[in-house]
Amino acid sequence: MSTLSFDRCCAEITAQTDLLRSHVKGADMRARVPSCPGWNLGQLLRHIGGTHRWAEETVRTRATGPVADDPVSDAALARYTDEDGAFLDAWLAEGAARLSGTLRAAGPGAEVWSPSEERSAAFWARRMTHETAVHRADAALTARADYRLDEEVALDALDEWMTFASYAEAAETPPGGPALLGPGRTLHFHATGPAGTTAGEWLVDLTGDTARWSRAHAKASVAVCGSPTDLVLFVYRRPTPSGTGGVEILGDEPLLDLWLERSGFWLK
Repeated sequence: MSTLSFDRCCAEITAQTDLLRSHVKGADMRARVPSCPGWNLGQLLRHIGGTHRWAEETVRTRATGPVADDPVSDAALARYTDEDGAFLDAWLAEGAARLSGTLRAAGPGAEVWSPSEERSAAFWARRMTHETAVHRADAALTARADYRLDEEVALDALDEWMTFASYAEAAETPPGGPALLGPGRTLHFHATGPAGTTAGEWLVDLTGDTARWSRAHAKASVAVCGSPTDLVLFVYRRPTPSGTGGVEILGDEPLLDLWLERSGFWLK
């Protein structure tokens, strides 16, 4: 369950989109996106706006199964190599507003298909908040703009990541691959607030028959410490803004790398 209210998520979809639009105002749409190999900036914006429209259709139609994602497929994006920034600016704003409005009209409890265990409009409000926020980081990196997440949004993004990372798919061992679960396998994430305060902590327990997580402080096989924004960028394998220091890692880095690889299954 999200720590952000449904209304807050609906508002964040448009707020994050507006911030993204401000990052890329006047930028070269043909600039390559370092964190999304194969895409230029125009294609990234097409992906974001297309995803908003795809999610909006899913919620509006109360879909009981996956809606065709042709508009956001790699094949579709390949057509958009030389985009007009002014057009995309208005197009992004329109798509975000439409998605937010459809979600509000549906209400958080509306039953609708999702790729998760939670089949509701609330899932889509939260997922699109963080989808937009992370891709805003891609846009900011490309346009060399400053990037920072509101602390509450960043902490909820980390909660969402931990939830997906606890699904059975994340713990599956591929043929010939190393096992993720095993004795002594634990990870601790520590989000630092202003003046060295603690903004949030997470313990990932891989010692049982499935992955589990909790908001807790405990010693672990590997610990990762950083600001809420830097931790979000770290788990999503995005570069941290220059000058922030990134994250500090102590302990079993190979275990951390394996967990990041497996927990990111849902992004593929």
